[in-house]
This record gives sequence, structure tokens and C-alpha cells, in this order.
Amino acid sequence: MLNFLPSIVLLILASTLLAIGTILCFIPILFFVVLRLILPFAALRKFFAIIFISCAEAWLTLNKGWMKLTQKTQWDVQGDESLDKNGWYLVTSNHQSWVDIFVLQSIFNRKIPFLKFFIKQELIKVPVMGVCWWALDFPFMKRYNKEFLKKHPEMRGKDLEATKKACERFKLTPTSIMNFLEGTRFTQDKHDRQGSPFAHLLKPKSGGIAFAMQSMGKQLNRLLNVTIVYPDGIPSFADFLGGKVKRVIVRVEQIRIPERFFLADYVNDQVFRAEFNQWVYELWREKDMLIGKLLADSGRA
Repeated sequence: MLNFLPSIVLLILASTLLAIGTILCFIPILFFVVLRLILPFAALRKFFAIIFISCAEAWLTLNKGWMKLTQKTQWDVQGDESLDKNGWYLVTSNHQSWVDIFVLQSIFNRKIPFLKFFIKQELIKVPVMGVCWWALDFPFMKRYNKEFLKKHPEMRGKDLEATKKACERFKLTPTSIMNFLEGTRFTQDKHDRQGSPFAHLLKPKSGGIAFAMQSMGKQLNRLLNVTIVYPDGIPSFADFLGGKVKRVIVRVEQIRIPERFFLADYVNDQVFRAEFNQWVYELWREKDMLIGKLLADSGRA
């Protein structure tokens, strides 16, 4: 264990190990990406998917290795028992930092199918990782702001249609679909500008998971409702790499998704949309209360 080293040394060491692991796992992915482009046969799609996911899971295992080597974080994780590596899951969590992604990947790696995140379309241009996300069939989302939709009303709902098309592919192999309901990382400024009714959360956006449920059907019948708390303050990614994250608290709640949610039309059925939004609101209200309790119990109000 090297966590006795100065923070700047740990940051450099962790960053270097992360980069090396990423490159090592990227090389075989790139090879098979080229092969998939040469051999675009539907019959081979599942084979390539298995290869890409195996590389990604190896990357997560390497990440856990350097995290143990460079950090002395105390992990308090409950509720991650009785998970199925061959099941289909919809996963959601509160979102505060890039560190959240490493936390989620660390606790769920090889316990459930590899997490597929909803990603902004612009991120496909990120060097190395953009190709990996594309190979792993991450659903790329193009968001339109209110001003754009006023000028181009014909584009309204196009982002949700993209969600539906992406989810259709996930019926072939066990998949975990990850969606941050807040849509962006929490900051106090965003919270205040929204006028959020929650103390520790931004307002949730329900459309993405509603479409995921309706696209996948009863195959996707379990929701993993994850709550992440950093009792010593929300860390930056540099804090994380530098070994400054002292404690992480994670609670995982498995929820059976009501069957009626797979059948209704979220876009056109206003009564159902109101019911679904209320269901999500209650999840968020309970999560907000849980965060408050965990912070209080950990000594931070």
C-alpha cells in the first residue's frame, strides 16, 4: 500500500496507472472495432460484444487494483448482495462528481452486466474513450435546449427516440442501463437556480428511464436505486486520484418495476406521464431523506 505518500505523488502515480490500464485495454478493443467494421455481420455482433465487454471489465479490475494501491478510502457499501450477472437492470443514482462513475463501476463490476451509461453525443469525440464507448454500444444522446426547440419544434422528442433505438439493442445480451436522473452533476448553484424541492438533489428527469422501460419491456424488471454519499465533502476527480477521498457511503435498493410502466405511452398519455413522474418524485424524496440521514449519522449535517 502506497497511500502514505504525499497527495501530489499519489495523483501522478494513480493517473499514470489509469492511463496505462486504459491503453492496454484499448488496444484489443481497437483491433476488434476494425474487425467489426470489416465484418459487419449481424451473426457476429454478439461475439464482438462479448469481446468488448471482457476488455472493459478487465479495465475496471485494473482500476480497482491501483485504487487499493494508492488509496485508504473507507467503503461503507450495503445492498449489493444477491445481484445477478446474467440479469437485466436499470440503474440510477444521484450524481455529484466524476468520482461517482468509478464508485459505481467498482461496486458493480462482475456482479451485474457491464454498466452502459447514457452519454452526450459530443463525447464521442473524446480520444480513446469515445471509440470504446461506441464499441460498447453506449447510448449517445443529443440534448436540445428550450431555445433550439422553439426554433425547431420538429426536433421535439428526437432525443427520446434515440433512447428507444439504443435500448432495442440491449435485448440481445444481459445489460445494465445506467441513467443519472438529474442529468448533470449536483452543485449548489444549479440547485438554487432550479429551485429544487430537495435538500441534496437536483430535480429528476423521468423521460429517459421511462423510454428504457418501454423499449426493453418486462425483460428489464429491476431497478437498482443507488445513493452515494461523501461524508467529507464532494470530491473532485483530482482529489480522488490524489487519495483525498477518506470515506464513501453507498446504499443500493433493489426495486421491482411495476408492470404497468412497461405498457403505457409516456409521451402521449398525460395521465400516465403524471403518474410516472410522481413515482420518480417519491424515489427522489426518499433518496433525499436517506442522504440527510447518512450525512447526519456520519457526523456531517
